[in-house]
Amino acid sequence: MDTASRSGAARARKVVWVTGGGSGTGRAVALAAAAAGWDVAVSGRRAAALEETAAAAAERGAAAMALPLDVQDGSAVAAARTAVVERFGRLDALVLAAGLNTPRRRWDDQEMAVFRDVVATNLTGPASVVDAALPDLRASGGVVVVISSYSGWTLSPGAGVAYSATKTALGSLVRTLNDQEGRHGVRACHLCPGDIATDFLDQRPEVPDAAARASMLTADDVARTVQFVLDSPPHVRVDELVVSPVRR
Repeated sequence: MDTASRSGAARARKVVWVTGGGSGTGRAVALAAAAAGWDVAVSGRRAAALEETAAAAAERGAAAMALPLDVQDGSAVAAARTAVVERFGRLDALVLAAGLNTPRRRWDDQEMAVFRDVVATNLTGPASVVDAALPDLRASGGVVVVISSYSGWTLSPGAGVAYSATKTALGSLVRTLNDQEGRHGVRACHLCPGDIATDFLDQRPEVPDAAARASMLTADDVARTVQFVLDSPPHVRVDELVVSPVRR
C-alpha cells in the first residue's frame, strides 16, 4: 500500500528496496535513505510495522510503499519485485536486512528444522531477492548491501551454528555477485556489524540488559554506514565493511 504520491517521471529519485524494513536496522536504513533523497520500498512479515515505516519515510520526503512478505517465499519475492518496478519504474538498490536466529545455538541442543528455517531466511532469502531484482540492477548499475554480521567476518562463538554458517556464506554470495555482475555495473557490499541494540537481541539465550545494550551499536549507526555505500559513485565498490562498537 502506497503512503506518498509520486510526482511523475520528472522526479528522478533513486529507489531502494529494504527487506526486514519493519523494525530495527532495516527500518533505520529505510528512514536514512528517505532523508537522503531516495524513494523506498520496505518488505517484512509484519504489515502494520511496514506501514509505519513507510509512513515515516514519506514524512521525510520519500515516495514509499510497504510490501508484506516472507523472504522464504520465492513467489512472493518475485511478485514484490514486480510491484516495486511497476510503482517506481526503476530499482537502484537492495538492502537485505531480514534475519533470523534461535536461542538454541549449539550443536548439542539445536533442532535441524530450525536450522533449515534460519538458512531459508538468512541465505536463501537474500539470494532470492537478488535473483528477482538482477535485471533491474543491471539496468540501473545498482547496489546491493547485504547486512550480515560480525560472525560473518570472523568466528563469534555466541552467534550459533546456523546463524554463523549463513552469515559466513553471505560473504561468498557477495563475492560471486561482484565477480560475475560487476561488468554490468552491479556492486555489492558484505556489511558485517557487531552487536546492535535492537529487538533482534531478544532471540539470544540470555537477553542483554539495558546496560549491555548501551555499549552496542545503534540501528542508526548501521544505517549511516549503509547510506555511505548507497551514495558512493558508480566507479566505487565497497566490497566488505566491518563496523564494531567500542567497548569501554
